[in-house]
Formats: sequence, C-alpha cells, structure tokens
Amino acid sequence: MELTPTTPPEGLERHDDRWRQTHLGRLLGHAMRRFDERVLYLMAGNEGVPLALANLAARDQISAAHVHITRHLAMEGSRLTDLAQAAGMSKQAMGDLVDQCTAWGLVRREADTADARVRRVVFTPVGLAWLQAFKDAVAQAEAEFRAAVGKDVATVVALGLEAYAS
Repeated sequence: MELTPTTPPEGLERHDDRWRQTHLGRLLGHAMRRFDERVLYLMAGNEGVPLALANLAARDQISAAHVHITRHLAMEGSRLTDLAQAAGMSKQAMGDLVDQCTAWGLVRREADTADARVRRVVFTPVGLAWLQAFKDAVAQAEAEFRAAVGKDVATVVALGLEAYAS
C-alpha cells in the first residue's frame, strides 16, 4: 500500500505527535549537547587554557567534535584509525580534526615505535593543559547537573546510562 502525505499509517495519530520531541533518544541528544556546550564554555574560562585556545572556544570555533580527541586520545597516544573508531567517526573526519588540533598546538603526530609505517597522535604540553581544563570542566558540569536534578536522580541517571551504554 502506497501512502500519501495526507494519509498517516494506521496507529499513527496526527494530533498527538509529542512523542517525537520527548522520546528518550531526543532527550539524551539534547542533554549531551547542553553538557558539551557547558564544558566548552567552562574550558574557555579556565586559566590553564592558553589564551589563543580560550579565544577559539569562546568564539565557538572549537566544538564538541573537537572534544572527541580530548575524550578518546590515549595518554600514550593513539593511531588515527583507533582514535576514529573510539570516537565513532570516519578516519577522514578524525584526520581533519587532528589537523586542526595540530595547528592549534594540542596534538602532534609522531612515529609509532612499534611500526615505523604508522604515525601516532599524541598530546603536546598545551594539549595536556587542555586535557586538565577538560577534566575540571567535566567535574564542574557534573556537579551542576547534580545540583539541578538532585543527588539521587543524578545517581540513578548515571547508573542507568552506564548500564544502557554497555
């Protein structure tokens, strides 16, 4: 049966589509964006972040996508393919982010000691300061979340998300 735009499928009522805006996936997406925006805002104001990076963050030139590197880059460095896989991104998209972060002085590429054909992405000293600012901002954003929803709700949310994600 072919549907026309004026004929909704059986069981899909036109007058009540609130579920489209309030389902769990959409709420999780909004919450994640809000959390990431708050973290970036806090990082922009962190004294440990070099002024040039703070200015980029304050002008929304650094996005949550750039935070993928901060979240997923191993302390000993990572191969680009491993970094992309951990972040759930294509190798090409991660390569573009690494190029930007290299230009900003957050990371550098160096030879992999295990395989000379491969390059690893590693934090620079500036990148490690950025990582510390990220840690501080996440801790503050989590504390703000707990204050906003209450300790018990925050605990249940964290446990539920941890169970769901694994």
